[in-house]
Amino acid sequence: MTSGQKHSENTAVTIRVAPKEGTIVSHHDLVNKQQRYLFSAVGTYYRYPLVLQRGEGMYVWDAQGHKYLDCFGGVLTVSVGHANPQVNRAIIEQLNAITHTSTLYINRPQVELAEKLAARTPGNLEKSFFTNSGTEANDTALVLARLYTGHQEIIALRHGYSGRSPSAMSLTGQAPWRHGGTYVPGIVHAPAPYCYRCPFRLTYPACDLACARDVEELIQTSTSGAVAALLAEPILGVGGYITPPKEYFKEVTAIIHRYGGIFVCDEVQTGWGRTGTWFGIEHWEVQPEVMTFAKGLANGLPVGATIATAEIADAYPPLTFSTFGGNPVTCAAALATIRYMEENDLPQRARRVGAYLRGRLDELKAKYPLIGDVRGLGLMQGIELVTDRQTKEPHPRAVMQILEETKKRGVLIGRGGLYGNVIRIGPPLIATEDHIDQLVTALDEAFAAMT
Repeated sequence: MTSGQKHSENTAVTIRVAPKEGTIVSHHDLVNKQQRYLFSAVGTYYRYPLVLQRGEGMYVWDAQGHKYLDCFGGVLTVSVGHANPQVNRAIIEQLNAITHTSTLYINRPQVELAEKLAARTPGNLEKSFFTNSGTEANDTALVLARLYTGHQEIIALRHGYSGRSPSAMSLTGQAPWRHGGTYVPGIVHAPAPYCYRCPFRLTYPACDLACARDVEELIQTSTSGAVAALLAEPILGVGGYITPPKEYFKEVTAIIHRYGGIFVCDEVQTGWGRTGTWFGIEHWEVQPEVMTFAKGLANGLPVGATIATAEIADAYPPLTFSTFGGNPVTCAAALATIRYMEENDLPQRARRVGAYLRGRLDELKAKYPLIGDVRGLGLMQGIELVTDRQTKEPHPRAVMQILEETKKRGVLIGRGGLYGNVIRIGPPLIATEDHIDQLVTALDEAFAAMT
């Protein structure tokens, strides 16, 4: 309407009044609004999606007041417990000081976090660049490897997952997570060290690490012969917790180095105590030239970090920038999270409680033929379900049923794998043996309900 126009007395005007603060919106309304206003691609677990409203320690509550033991931690992200008081205090104090600077200015939490990463990570890793997610951390590492080596081609792993940007999807070795085709050239995928489903139909250790040795032929036949990097997760998380043999990374990194590349270790899921050591790659006694982090680093606040040796980091020419990278609030949360882990020795706790969890899961495997494989390290354990142990045919429908049944019993777990047939367990690192017993009881009853 122009300034010269007037409303007719009979004009109907619709005024939308926002609900007052504190107005209760029903579970049904929230689900409907989720479906209406968010991308349809934003999938949720369960036949009737959960609306989570509150969390404390190992537990979360939905909008209807039901309490759940959280054994997935927002996809291995809530590392020191929901609403951890020590982390929350650091967040609130920083909120009351300054909340945003961008990377054009120095802020103390960012510098202190970079110093902490340099001190805690293995080998000669020293300089960090902060972003908002694991996707961005991997993107940064991809560019850095190409700049440093002068080579373009990257080796990634089949069944791996690197994120949702165009380059990260190109790195990902699973069709369901690659949307719109291949965006970035120069990426080739090596066979995954998937012992349960060995692509060479061999058995470890008689296989002589065929999956690792094949990387050399891959380079010789599918690249120019000069590679920039291998980018790989120590345990393939979204791929279903595929856990390589103990000799795998020594063999494959030696090959990468012979052809001029570096090793970029994606610790987005395995990092920060999850596997019973500070970093997953420490189980394989290999020191990467670059590491990437996200998820559990800040106990749920959005963060991504790429750390490299000084020589490699300095290969990134000026100028680069991240609006929200190194955010002082997020960095303060990350520092508080790491300090809580140090003070309570959570990596060692994850090792101890994880060993107990593995023992209990092995008991379930002996009891239920649906369970084809149990694998993982520390508090990162997977259960692969099959219709038949001889044929190993994936059983994704059973996983969906188990998720529903454990939810009924007040326990939340995850799923993954290329075929959707792997139960993923990744509770906060504060989990105790009692929590594991509650989880396993729910799993036991869920499996029993299916037989």
